[in-house]
Amino acid sequence: MIRIPRPILALRRTKRLMSGKGLLATTLLAVMWSQSLTLSAQSLLHKADSLLTARYRKGGVDTTYVVRPKTNWTIRARLNVSGQEIEDEGHDQGQYFKSEIEAKRKTTVSLGVTYLGVSLSVALNPANLSGKDHDYELNLNLYGRRFGFDVIYQDAKNFKGWYDQEGMARMDLQEDILKVKTMNLNAYYVFNHRRFSYPAAFTQSYIQRRSAGSFLLAASYMGQNATLDWEEGWKLKMNNFSLGGGYGYNFVPGKGWLLHLSALPTFIVYSKTSMKFGDDKVPMHYQFPEVIITARAAALYQWSNKFLGLSMVYNYTNIGDKDDLAVYNSKWRIRTFFGFRL
Repeated sequence: MIRIPRPILALRRTKRLMSGKGLLATTLLAVMWSQSLTLSAQSLLHKADSLLTARYRKGGVDTTYVVRPKTNWTIRARLNVSGQEIEDEGHDQGQYFKSEIEAKRKTTVSLGVTYLGVSLSVALNPANLSGKDHDYELNLNLYGRRFGFDVIYQDAKNFKGWYDQEGMARMDLQEDILKVKTMNLNAYYVFNHRRFSYPAAFTQSYIQRRSAGSFLLAASYMGQNATLDWEEGWKLKMNNFSLGGGYGYNFVPGKGWLLHLSALPTFIVYSKTSMKFGDDKVPMHYQFPEVIITARAAALYQWSNKFLGLSMVYNYTNIGDKDDLAVYNSKWRIRTFFGFRL
C-alpha cells in the first residue's frame, strides 16, 4: 500500500476547494452581470418611455379644438385600394396622337400598432401572395401637427389601354408590354397647427373636437420612367418639382364625427421631360399652368374607444403643351380602416 504524504493531500484538498469557490464566484458574477444588464435595459426602456410620453403629451395645441387620446396604444386594421392612369397627347411630325393607359387596381390589407405616436405596421397584397400580380408599391406617410408628407412609389407592368395616331389604326396596349416606375411626393406645413389637425383625420393620434381650418404651404415632386415594348419603341422620362399652397378644413358636424377636405395645388418650377418614338424625340415645351395637385379627404366616426373611417389621397399632374406633347398623370389611394385604443 502506497501512502500519499499529508502535505500533498492537503494541497489537493485546497485545489478542489479553490476550484469550487472559483466556480461559485463565476456563477455569482454571471448572475450579478445579467441582473445588471436587466436593470440597465429596464432603465433605458423607462427613460425611452418617459421621453415618448413627454413628447406625446406635450402642449402646443388649443385643447378646445384638439386633444390627445387618453390612451397610449392604438391598434388599427386597414384595407387599401389604389390605382393610376396616364394620358398623353401631342403631335409627331405633324400627326396628332393620343393614348390612355390605366393600371390594374391594387388591393392590400394591413395591421398596425401605435404606442405613444410611434407606429409599426405590416401590409400584405393577396394578389402577390397568390402569384397573380408581381407589381410593387410602397406607401410612406407621416402626418404631423406642423409638418407631414406622403411618398408613393410604384413599379408596375399591369397597365392596359390604347394608342391612336393619325393615319394608323388604334393599337390596344396589353399587359406586360408597358413598364412604368412612378414616384409621388407631397410635403406640407400647417399654419394653424394649434387648432387644425391632419393626424386627427389620417392617423387618429389626435382628436378634433371642434371645426377648424388652416392655410397650408406645400412642395411636391413627381418622377416617372415609362417604357413601351412595341415595334417602334416608346419611352417617357420626367422629373418635376413644384411649390405652392392650399387650404385644409376639419369639420365636426356632431359628437364623434370628423370630415376632412384639403387641396394643395403647386406650380411646377423645375421640369425635365422627354418622350421618344423609336429614334424620334418629341420636344416638351412649357405650357402655363403646369401643376401638381394633391387632394385629401377623410370621414371618421369615433365612439367609446373605437373608430371607423375612410380616407383618400389623390395626386394629379399635367405638364407640356398638347401642340407638341402634353402628359397627364393621376394616382389615387382609398383606405378604409377600423381601430380601437387601449
